[in-house]
Amino acid sequence: MRYKSTFYLLFTVLILFLTACGGKEDAEVGGSKEALENLNETGMPIVEEPIELEIFSGKAATTADDWNDVLLLNEYKEMTNVNITWNQVPADGLEEKRNLALASDDLPDAFYSAQLPVSDVQKYGAQGTFIPLNDLIDQYAPNIKKVLDENPEIKKAITFPDGNIYSIPTVYSPDFPSLLIGAKGWVNGEWLKELGMDNPETTEEFYEYLKAVKETDLNGNGENDEIPLSSVAEMSRIIHWISGAFGVQNKGSLHTLIDGDPGTGDIRFYPIDDQYKEMLKYLNKLYEEELIEQNIYSLEVDQHLANAADNKYGAVQFYNPIELYGEEVGSQFIPGNALEGPDGTKMYSGITSPVRSLGNFVITNVNENPEATLRWIDYFWSDEGSKMFFMGVEGVTYEETTDGPKLKEEITNHPDGLTLTQALAEYIINPGGNHPVVVTDDYFTGSENAPTDKEAVEILDPYLVDEIWPEFTYTAEENDQITILETDLDKYVSEMQAAFITGEEDFSEWDKYVETIEKMGLDEYMEIQQNAYDRYQEN
Repeated sequence: MRYKSTFYLLFTVLILFLTACGGKEDAEVGGSKEALENLNETGMPIVEEPIELEIFSGKAATTADDWNDVLLLNEYKEMTNVNITWNQVPADGLEEKRNLALASDDLPDAFYSAQLPVSDVQKYGAQGTFIPLNDLIDQYAPNIKKVLDENPEIKKAITFPDGNIYSIPTVYSPDFPSLLIGAKGWVNGEWLKELGMDNPETTEEFYEYLKAVKETDLNGNGENDEIPLSSVAEMSRIIHWISGAFGVQNKGSLHTLIDGDPGTGDIRFYPIDDQYKEMLKYLNKLYEEELIEQNIYSLEVDQHLANAADNKYGAVQFYNPIELYGEEVGSQFIPGNALEGPDGTKMYSGITSPVRSLGNFVITNVNENPEATLRWIDYFWSDEGSKMFFMGVEGVTYEETTDGPKLKEEITNHPDGLTLTQALAEYIINPGGNHPVVVTDDYFTGSENAPTDKEAVEILDPYLVDEIWPEFTYTAEENDQITILETDLDKYVSEMQAAFITGEEDFSEWDKYVETIEKMGLDEYMEIQQNAYDRYQEN
């Protein structure tokens, strides 16, 4: 009997072992056998029998109110047989509710546009909460795969140190530089004519123009109310226009603390560099002479637009003036130049990486249909899917013309006076928010596709930075360290930047400022960044 018992025990252990091995193999494939049998690898519908997914998503203020009942997704549900229940969370409570969802035993099938930081993608990917997508992309996402194959820099940027791709980002097409630049510098061309001045080419000429605006009643209302330079989002956008003239932020605007040392090519912590100091001195001069709008650090969009409507601005760093300010005021503005700095540097660094919001779409380990889920998002990376995503449904929101698809008159000139964004939000989930799709200029309806924006790009293009860095990815150990280090450094640098520009802090305190940063773990921070950059280069 002992031998018989031993036999059964060994047999049971063997069965459990084989079952465990089989389970692991299935996990690597993705969905269950039944899910794969229900899946169509190409074409529509994505699945033969309808499936249900639950997706947690961020909700931008300008997007459709309820994604559970919006034309675009209703049509797509009929095409795909994929029925999604959307749990939308506004930006105000997004981080808290996202963290609660990740910590719970009730995960959604996917997170969509939930502003997942890179650190969370790495952490939950390594833990197995988010599944690796490499093999799934190769087999089930031909449109995403095509973009990655044609743009190795994008694939490098979304691959983590363990070799896995855990998320689908937003991708701005490298062939759409207007979108990569985003907000641009604009100068009031009518006022330039009145002053007999040329469009400024240097930081000194820009200063002289702004000073002339302040001293002249150019809007003709008999008051000294002209505002030479303005923007929204504190000083960051103005810095995007100015920084290149001082050789700062020379790897693009996505990294706010590091760039490349012009002399050595090494990674540089530029907020303690002399070039950065000279930029702050220049901006301090503009601010103290009231050439920059004085409430720039608290200025809201509504107030900025009201000032623009009253024809108060001499120059702005913002989105298309005609789109924002209306034809009468907006048409006065012309694209600003990339400015040449005091040492002869002429560069425009206000351009971002094509890879945006790296953690924009992740699939969790509770998802029983990962292949179908990935196919669901992959369609929107195709030409046909992109048209649907950005323009809606033919005959309802747009019509095909000999010049390509055009939004219908009731969208572009809404009978109730809705803006284009508001009108589209009744039918599609864009504009508003960063979506895990590739954005090209073929169907994009934002102001970056306006003719004057494309004119601005032609002016800036010769001076754009040579190399644009994406967000770097880190190992688990690095991730724990850099999250704390970067939060503290970024907070201190931002506070001191504002203090130096507004004059709250005198430049005689510069050495103390540098010493403080060096004591905040700067060497450790830079070592991690150097390692991450080296991996990115070698990836």
